[in-house]
Amino acid sequence: MDDFFLILSLISFLAFVIGMIKPGIVLSWSPEAKRKRKYVVIYFGTATVAFFILFGITTPPTKEIAVKSEVLETEEQAEEEAKNEAEEQAKKEDEEQAKIDAEEQAKKEAEEQAKKEAEEQAKIEAEEQAKKDAEEQAKIEAEEQAKIEAEEQAKKEAEEQAKKEAEEAAKNAETMAQTQAVQMAQDYLNYTSFSRPGLIAQLEYEGFGNADATYAVDKLQVDWQAQAVQTAQDYLDYSAFSRTGLIQQLEFEGFSNADATYAVDNLQVDWRAQAVIMAQDYLDYTAFSRSGLIQQLEFEGFSNEDATYAVDEVGL
Repeated sequence: MDDFFLILSLISFLAFVIGMIKPGIVLSWSPEAKRKRKYVVIYFGTATVAFFILFGITTPPTKEIAVKSEVLETEEQAEEEAKNEAEEQAKKEDEEQAKIDAEEQAKKEAEEQAKKEAEEQAKIEAEEQAKKDAEEQAKIEAEEQAKIEAEEQAKKEAEEQAKKEAEEAAKNAETMAQTQAVQMAQDYLNYTSFSRPGLIAQLEYEGFGNADATYAVDKLQVDWQAQAVQTAQDYLDYSAFSRTGLIQQLEFEGFSNADATYAVDNLQVDWRAQAVIMAQDYLDYTAFSRSGLIQQLEFEGFSNEDATYAVDEVGL
């Protein structure tokens, strides 16, 4: 009987050890909610103690020490095996967990890398698309601009052609009066110089209308600055002038200030000599005091220095 209780005690203890590691194995017959270490302790821990007590009661005294020793040894061995098994199981679980963690980490890193690469690829594609769109837009705008410029150029050329044709037509349609006005304007320019307004006024004086006179003057290719130079020289050939006085005289004749100034400055004139001539002319037909003659010459446009020099030269 004692051997029977010993076997039951060992079986209960082994079930206890296994149950502490994997409760579901030894409590497979119990409800799912009771497959826990708590119930392993209650069932198999209690059974182990109970069977061990019964074993002790039924064991003869001569065998008590040996049995006790054997039981202790068996329990220690079982405990060592359970401990080793638990350690192996824990190590295996740690390795499996580490493997799972590593796989999850690798998966996470791979996903992040893939996401990063996808974002970079999307960015590159977006930039390339934007560049392509910009180039296409620029090309379209350039083509439109070229088209506009070509149309404007064609329009400009057409206008110029029309203008040229109109001018040619007007030239061919010149009236007899215009022809005569042109001939007379050329005749006047052949023997004397004129400003543009002066020549128009002369033709009007001859009986031509303003339109015909203006047509005739503009028809001729005239260098009005050269005309201003000739007119200025003609005035100096028969009378004395200061620089400003001669410019004013040319403006009176109808030349612009720019043409009059150009003409006067392009003549080689000794303005002091002109002042002396004018001073003598004044004295030839009227009397002057020294200061009065100087003032008169200054009024005519000479500088005080040139006027004083002229008065000294004529002996006043």
